[in-house]
This record gives sequence, structure tokens and C-alpha cells, in this order.
Amino acid sequence: MVAKRTTPPADKHPPSEDALDDLTIEYPDSDGEPMAENDHQLTAMLDAISTLREWFDDRDDVYAGGDMLIYYRMNDNETRVAPDVFVVFGVESRHKRNSWIVWREGKAPDIVMELASGSTWRRDMKEKRDIYAEMGVTEYWRFDPASNYFIPPLIGESLADGEYSAIELTTGREGILKGHSSVLGLDICALPDGNMRFYDPVSRQWLRTHGESEAALRASEAAREAAEQELRMLREELQRYQQGGA
Repeated sequence: MVAKRTTPPADKHPPSEDALDDLTIEYPDSDGEPMAENDHQLTAMLDAISTLREWFDDRDDVYAGGDMLIYYRMNDNETRVAPDVFVVFGVESRHKRNSWIVWREGKAPDIVMELASGSTWRRDMKEKRDIYAEMGVTEYWRFDPASNYFIPPLIGESLADGEYSAIELTTGREGILKGHSSVLGLDICALPDGNMRFYDPVSRQWLRTHGESEAALRASEAAREAAEQELRMLREELQRYQQGGA
């Protein structure tokens, strides 16, 4: 098994000691908006969430999710944002959430990714960028699966002193656009075919998507069954040979 890089939890952002959490306020878990506008956006979102969940599955202090309402101002159930993909370090990862309430969880996401669509890309560029800076999100990434809105289609930014600055991107010989996420300890890559993938620079391996993991599992099971069938046939043939010799 490939050893995974241990990423330390980021600093928490607890509410002011003078603030009181009004437990009578309800925080809806749906804003009535669709999960995605098209297959490009949906596939990229589901692949990213499932890949990161599988990558951090052996840790109980990393939560990876997406398309979830995040409330980041105490006692305000109208001010919220729903990132396409986000990861939080230093929190309990094993229980399910309906929404993410920053002051109750103890911190905001450490990394957020938005996937561009026709109705969202402008808000991703400015309004959400300002929101994530206010929340203290360490890294903010934007990916355009269809390459219709962003040039280049992958943009990464890192927060310092309340302001975002660009993360350096490089383009390899195969046309793969790559940037390194210090938060994840992974490279985030935009492939020429419009897919986004994660790459582990330590093991020099691509992280599998959920579909690829399932396909690999099915192939392994098929190979095991074929090997067992061949062994049974060899045993039967040996048994017939021994009986004939007797």
C-alpha cells in the first residue's frame, strides 16, 4: 500500500467568546438549487468528492464533501454558501451532516473547489472568492470542465493576510495543466479531455476515481475467480490421472 502524506490540520476559527449560539434558529439543508447544471459539472463534482473521500478514508479527522450549505455567520440562517467540493482537516469525519455550521464544527473548510457552469462562473470569480476569503479558506480552486469560461481552465489561489494570490500552474508535455495543493498534499490537474484528476507526487501515482476503483475491484474478483476455476480443473485432472493409474 502506498503511504499517504499526513497533512496537519489548519488553524480553527472559533466564534468570539462574547457570541452566544442561538439554538432555536433553524438552518435549512437545502436551497432549492440543482446539484449541477450539466453532465460536465456533475461528473467533475462527484468524481472529486468520491476520490478525496477514498484518499482520506484511513483518517478520522478529515471530512470531504460538496454541494452542502455552509453557514458562516453565527445566528444568521440566510447568509450561506454551497461549495461544489470542500475538505476540512481537524474535524470528526465519521458522522453525516445535513449542513456545515462553521461555529459549531469549530472551523471553516481548508480548501474549496468550484466547478464552472453558465450561471455560476461569474459568482465563482468574485462573490464566492470574497466569501471564502472572509471564512479563512486556505485554498480556493476553480475548474472549468468544458473550458468555456476560464482561461486557463484551472485556477488555484492561496490565502495570505486575508487576500488570495495565484498558485503557480505548469503545463506538461501531454498538455496536462497542473498546480500543487499544499493543503491536500496533492497535485490538481486539468486534463486535455476536460477531466480533472488528483495526482500524488510522493508515490507518483494518479488517484483513482470511484468508477476506476470499482472497475479495478471487479477485474480483481474476475481474476481471482478465474484462478480458482483453473486450480479446480487442475485438481480434477490430477485426480482422474491418479485414478486411472490405480
